[in-house]
Amino acid sequence: MLAEVRRYFGLPQWELAAFLGVSSELVKHIEAGRRSLSGPVLLRLNELACLLPAHPESIAAVAPDSPGPSFAGPPEAAPVLARLDVCQHRAAQQRRQLARLTAALALARRWEQALPELLTTAPAPADTSAGAARRRRWLAARAQETADALGPAAAARYHLLRVRLEALEAEAAALRTLLPADV
Repeated sequence: MLAEVRRYFGLPQWELAAFLGVSSELVKHIEAGRRSLSGPVLLRLNELACLLPAHPESIAAVAPDSPGPSFAGPPEAAPVLARLDVCQHRAAQQRRQLARLTAALALARRWEQALPELLTTAPAPADTSAGAARRRRWLAARAQETADALGPAAAARYHLLRVRLEALEAEAAALRTLLPADV
């Protein structure tokens, strides 16, 4: 009965022990069957046990797909407005970051198209002049930067940013539905 009471009311052992006026170790031993309930402890436990539903299946944990709790009225506006403000602020930041990243990706695409032609006109490796070596290094560095900007890490950055923005916008929309129309 102890375990059913704990499960139904969502009480950890230490909290049920506090209600019963015993140590959490004693509750642990009682649940394990190593100790039994004394009269006064049983009476205190019975106060909660009487509140258990008659059908054991309703003691089972609340299913995750069950509807949420019902409240007497709408939620207090202040915390909802505060969270809405945070979501809108972070979404604006994410939009700016996404715009910068999208612009950088567009530039990288331009370089991706231009580099093959530039590489064909690059000085031959036989040209050992300082200017030729500098140009070859510059083109190689630009090719590597372009490959990095269009690679898997950049794709992950872009998609993570986009998903975070979508999540913030969805949360903000959900929060707006919690607010009364006049707020």
